[in-house]
Amino acid sequence: MNYDVIVIGSGPGGYVAAIRASQLGLKTAVVEKSELGGVCLNWGCIPTKALLKSAQVYNYLKHSADYGITMEGTAIADLPEMVKRSRGVADGMSKGIQFLLKKNKIDHIQGFGKVKPGKKVEITDAEGKVSELTASHIIIATGARSRELPNLKQDGKHIIGYREAMTLTVKPKSMVVVGSGAIGSEFAHFYNSIGVQVTLVEFLPNIVPIEDEEVSKQLERSFKKAGIKVMTSSSVEAVEISGDICKVTIKTPKANEVIECDIVLSAVGIATNLEGIGLEETGIKSDKGKVLVDEFYRTNVHGYYAIGDIVSGPALAHVASHEGITCVEKIAGLNVEAMDYGNIPGCTYTSPEIASVGMTEKAAKEAGYEIKVGKFPFSASGKASAAGAKDGFIKVIFDAKYGEWLGAHFIGDNVTELIAEVVVARKLETTAHEIIKSVHPHPTMSEAVMEAVAAAYGEVIHL
Repeated sequence: MNYDVIVIGSGPGGYVAAIRASQLGLKTAVVEKSELGGVCLNWGCIPTKALLKSAQVYNYLKHSADYGITMEGTAIADLPEMVKRSRGVADGMSKGIQFLLKKNKIDHIQGFGKVKPGKKVEITDAEGKVSELTASHIIIATGARSRELPNLKQDGKHIIGYREAMTLTVKPKSMVVVGSGAIGSEFAHFYNSIGVQVTLVEFLPNIVPIEDEEVSKQLERSFKKAGIKVMTSSSVEAVEISGDICKVTIKTPKANEVIECDIVLSAVGIATNLEGIGLEETGIKSDKGKVLVDEFYRTNVHGYYAIGDIVSGPALAHVASHEGITCVEKIAGLNVEAMDYGNIPGCTYTSPEIASVGMTEKAAKEAGYEIKVGKFPFSASGKASAAGAKDGFIKVIFDAKYGEWLGAHFIGDNVTELIAEVVVARKLETTAHEIIKSVHPHPTMSEAVMEAVAAAYGEVIHL
């Protein structure tokens, strides 16, 4: 069959690109070797949030007395039931993608997709049967997987990746998490919340190292307060497995330390899925595990495109989705604006949550800006006090000369729901004065955004 667009991969980049293509009148197919929705929906964003919600409910129950509620008996964290709920949520969402593809008259083709010269896609199904399709435009959206370190090979039992971390059937007594990015920090928080003794190891000086330093320090304080052992400027040198015990040798700034645990979770980043998909045969260029594309995701070979984790940029679901839409709209001949990678929000669903966009304070200074910085702590927020969630703050950074909103860095309860205000404001080139004069509802956590902006300009009321 011949299509206008074939998308290889059905993650948040692939399925969104396919739906937008169909909306624009293009005959479209999606090739997927596994579950619809890709890693994000099935093994990442969605099921992890379901687990974290279970942990939050469990913590509320443990601290019910703080809210004037007396419980009879003790709350028990049932990991298998938490996992069951999480998998149910993911399965439901995957079925939702199936519905959306059908609704938009998109052909779903099950199998492993491989690009070939001449705008062809070779598909190998589960039985090994090979078929071939052609399309005017082929979008590669094959995503990524958990990266393995040479000295930290995953065996799926003692040394695991994020997939196994989401489906453990027995709650471990202790765990060492290697890597404190979003994945590592979220799992460290989850397992600590349900009673696992967690050690978090980070090679760099700060956990969540891409965040503003003040945010990183606040999360470290919160983690330590919760009982997580945090080891920064440290690296796992070796893991010796003896029976069911992992002996983890960790190099610290002072000396080597050996920690025994039940499970080692490797969360040291991702590796792109480029193997065996036909790039070399088709002549599509890549470098350091990333397909080379222009601002509209066109590869060096006419008619072939790449989006999502396999191209340069933040490996985030919402980035992949926007890339997919931008790519398809350009194919359809619309007047399209290239994506602004300087205005991408990032969220980490720990407790407290983290949300940020734009430059950190350090990056702004290094770029030569004279800056105005405003902070508003949630300890001064009425809504945060009422919710019993006073840890954290809102931090905003402006260019002192022209008033450009350079960055925003949030840490606190539900701050992932607040960051979009800053993204929209920066997109519209909104001034600090306009934010200050925009009425924010009281009592809400969102007031803290306005208060932090006011603080940057010496107009804060509630500090």
